[in-house]
Amino acid sequence: MIEVENITKRYGPVEAVKDISFTLGQDQVLGFLGPNGAGKTTIMKILTGYHFPNSGSARVEGYSVEDDPVEVKKRTGYLPESVPLYGDMTVEEYLSFMAAARLVPPEQQEDALEKSMTGCGLKPVRSRLIETLSKGYRQRVGLAQAIIHDPPVLILDEPTSGLDPNQIIEIRSLIKDLGKRKTVILSTHILQEVEAVCSRVLILNEGRIAAQGTPEEIAGTLKGGDTWELILKPSSPSQGTGGIKEACARLDRDLNPEISGEEGVCRLSFFLPAAREGGAVPDGEKIFDWAVAENFKILGMNRRRLSLEDIFVKLTNDEVIRTNDEAIGQPLINDEAGGREDQ
Repeated sequence: MIEVENITKRYGPVEAVKDISFTLGQDQVLGFLGPNGAGKTTIMKILTGYHFPNSGSARVEGYSVEDDPVEVKKRTGYLPESVPLYGDMTVEEYLSFMAAARLVPPEQQEDALEKSMTGCGLKPVRSRLIETLSKGYRQRVGLAQAIIHDPPVLILDEPTSGLDPNQIIEIRSLIKDLGKRKTVILSTHILQEVEAVCSRVLILNEGRIAAQGTPEEIAGTLKGGDTWELILKPSSPSQGTGGIKEACARLDRDLNPEISGEEGVCRLSFFLPAAREGGAVPDGEKIFDWAVAENFKILGMNRRRLSLEDIFVKLTNDEVIRTNDEAIGQPLINDEAGGREDQ
């Protein structure tokens, strides 16, 4: 559906995007994350045919953004961060104009208009002037113009920027529904938005890909495993701290658990690597079976993963050191000569 191979984009001496590659299939929602100047908007403009890369290639549904920009635009719906709406038009007039501009055949325009307004919840305001609409409804109008020609690909730049919490929930729900039948790329600074809407994440830093995959995949690669926290109650007084350490050694001699306790209760925290030679990865079920076999009473059990916020900070912080050669197929980069773009 979308294929990007080694694209680089320069604005004069500034290299805003540096050797970016990724692919995205049908019915997936990809979230672009990154600080200001990371290259998110530049990549979106390249994918919509508004900018061309200096090197590399990008294809949408098999069409090159350089060789076939008109075909790319036909298959792409684009919602820029600041939606260019005509305030003196009604919602219906504006969307009719956009349907014609998008080359929707005249006999299909009325049906396209109804579908886009229904999908974006605009029927109650179809006759109102756009300038009288709330920010949330104007965003809905922007989404409606992006989908009115029923494109298979949607590219949305900061779609919930400036909305109140209720409007954000509405727009997220709409995007999630669209992602069930279209390929969607979504740029945002809101980490919760990515977790709520996106099936994949691409984290950009200084014009390069820092990591890509699901949040769980990226977290697993960075952390190399999971931290488990257990609250255990020994079944007998003889199972004190020493007894718990001995029991942990029988689960894995390299765990080095942190043990803290109060009278009659022990809190146990230890790290399990994500992969190890010669055996399957220990998981929650195995830990549970181990505790039962050691005759402990389990009062609480929790697996603590890296949050998306932890991942974002780790990969975009200036102090990041490249500790892995790859993170879900892409190197971790902290390049001092970073690019810059206007968001």
